[in-house]
Parts: sequence; C-alpha cells; structure tokens
Amino acid sequence: MIRITVFFFLFSLNLTAQSIDQDIEQHRKGQLIITAGPGAEVSVKQLSHEFWFGAAIANGLGSGSMNAEDLRQYKSRFLENFNSAVTENALKWANMEPEKGKVNHQTVEGILQWTEENDIPLRGHNLFWGIDKFVQPWVKELSDAELEATIRDRAISIARRYKGRFVEYDLNNEMIHGNYYEDRLGPDITAKMVQWVLEGDPDAKLYLNDYDILTGNRLRDYMAQIRKLLAQGVPIAGIGVQGHLHGSTFDRLALKVSLDSLAQFGLPIRITEFNMPGQRSKFYNDSKLNMSPEEEAQNARELVDYYRICFAHPAVEGILMWGFWEGANWIPASSLYTRDWQAKPAAKAYQELIFNTWWTETEGTADAAGQYAIPAFYGDYQITVDGQSKVISHSKAQGETKVEFPLR
Repeated sequence: MIRITVFFFLFSLNLTAQSIDQDIEQHRKGQLIITAGPGAEVSVKQLSHEFWFGAAIANGLGSGSMNAEDLRQYKSRFLENFNSAVTENALKWANMEPEKGKVNHQTVEGILQWTEENDIPLRGHNLFWGIDKFVQPWVKELSDAELEATIRDRAISIARRYKGRFVEYDLNNEMIHGNYYEDRLGPDITAKMVQWVLEGDPDAKLYLNDYDILTGNRLRDYMAQIRKLLAQGVPIAGIGVQGHLHGSTFDRLALKVSLDSLAQFGLPIRITEFNMPGQRSKFYNDSKLNMSPEEEAQNARELVDYYRICFAHPAVEGILMWGFWEGANWIPASSLYTRDWQAKPAAKAYQELIFNTWWTETEGTADAAGQYAIPAFYGDYQITVDGQSKVISHSKAQGETKVEFPLR
C-alpha cells in the first residue's frame, strides 16, 4: 500500500522517467529552422550547450602548484567535459587574505587567465563567508567600525579589480547556517555588501548560496531568507543551491519539490556544488574508501538521475561539480577520474548523457519549400548547407531560431 501511494504521489509531481523526458523536450529544446533551396543538403552539428555543465577549478591550476603532467591532464579533461566553471577556494577571503593586508591575487588571476583563453564563463565563489570557523582571526579582532570598513573595502576592490571577468558571484556564503557579519553588524549588512559590490562593478550579478536545501531539510529557512532580502530591495540575481548533502543516493521527490518551491521567485537557479556520493555518505567520512564495481555502477546511475531531474526543470540554468578528479576533490569517491586519470563509470555515464543523449547532430534534405526544421538542444551550432557553413547560437530566450542561407 505504501509503495502504491508513493508511486501515485511521484506521478502527480511529474517525476516519472517519461515525464522527465517530456520536460526535457519542452524546456531544453527549441525549433531550429534552416531556410535554403529546395532539396538542399543540410548538416546540423552541435558545438556546445547553453546550459551550464561545469565544475569547480582547484587552486593548483591557477597557483602553479600542480605538477606538470597532472596540470596537463586536468586542463584537458576539464575542456573535454565542462563548459563553465567556479573557483573552488581561490576567491574566498580567508584564502586570499589569511593575514591582514597580504592579499594573494595570483591564484585568481591564473584561473581567470585560463578560463578566458578557453571561453569558459567563471563564477566567483565567494566574496564573503560568515561561518564562524571560516572567518580569519584577524578579522574577528577588528572593532565593529573597522570590520564594516574592511568589508566595504574588500567588496569594492574585488568587484572593481575583476569587473566584467566573473559572470556572477556568491555574495555571502551559507547565511542560514551562520552569519558572523550580521551577528556583529546587524541585519542590514547583506544589503550593504550588495551596495558596495555594485559600487565597484554596477553590472555584477550576486547570488545567494546555501546547503541542505535540495534535501528539503532547510528549504523553508532558505525561502524565508530570500523573501526577507527581496523585501529589503536586495537585488538578488540568482539562487545557488549546493548538491552534496545527500548520501550515496538522494531523495528524488525532495529534489523536485525543492526546485519547484524555489522557482516561485522567478530567479535563475544553479546547482553550485554537486558531488555523488555526497557529504552524508560513508565515502565522505572515510576518504580512503574505494567503491566496489557494484557501487561504481550504482553511483553512475545516481548521477544520471540527479542530472536528469535538474536538466528537466525550467528554472535551473546549470550544474557544477565540486571536483572531478580524485587528486583534487574533497570527496574523492565522487570524482569522474581516478588519481591516475582513469575514467570511472560515472565519467562514461556523464559523457553519454551530456554529449550523446542531450546532443543534436543530424543531416537531411530541405523540403520543397526550401526548409529543414528540427527540435534542437539550446547551444551553439555549425550549420552547413551544400558545403557552406555558419556558426550560430540557438538560445532558450528565443525559443526558435531561424537560419537563412542565400539561394544559389
């Protein structure tokens, strides 16, 4: 009886495999209409996704501390798998300025240089982090007036220095779990942080970011915080939700309900920090544990299911893994690649999903009216008609893209 009830509940929330596929067709594809001469030979090749399939970039890439062979492999595998990125630790205040006045920009600059060279959009994680244990001792020693002035200086200086280079920032990380700055300076400090960042870069996009939301455990608290900040007039650009508070599996229903609930704010949602298995698994508690072949296969299935639910949701604009290589991942078992760069079953399942199942590549012949039309995943394409090629962008904002080739 319980199983029947659960089945009908999931069905009512459109969480069957068939309904997920239907949602993907509806929300992730639009008509690509190519106009050429009647009978023209048409080739359509997808070059990239518009949706963010990304990963965190470890400090070693930007600092030069990674050995040459691992760095080569790291860069190559990143470009093979991902189209977007986020700084894992490089931008965090405690990482940049562990001692007062000694600011390290080298690692951030190194990461930015590489992502810009490869046209990879980069998130800045994070400007502030008010969890008590992550606040530098020297910051805690400041008077209230000094603390506010120091926060202001960091917000303006970082935004001004990197103006136009970060696509978006996580403003003040994990505020529902701890907010040292608000505890010290009062409830309006978040609005002030936003004001100061925008003083340094008026076009900066600022996201919230928190954890245990997609499990449903802290969803209400997060939604209350979002409502409060919006009521204060804080210009929130998007909602970040971390995807690693599950165990070796995850609650499909909780994930769908959480995304549906957050979507009511009309803001873009990014899954900012994804690991499978997650922080509540045995593999987090013991990082030296290795998966059995059966666990590896199950992990690949869990990853695919998580991505499918998120990709099917119209409010979600991206998923970023919080590490993809065992040599630089806080939960090594959740990596796509082993320490010696062997692809794990999860890597193969991921690649099959992103670059095959969710990839448009086809060819055909224009009809008698000179048109060739197909539903295509949003992204960049190379369109070739009778040997003549164009590279175009097919975006979700447009929904439908028309490409015209001159008649010969």
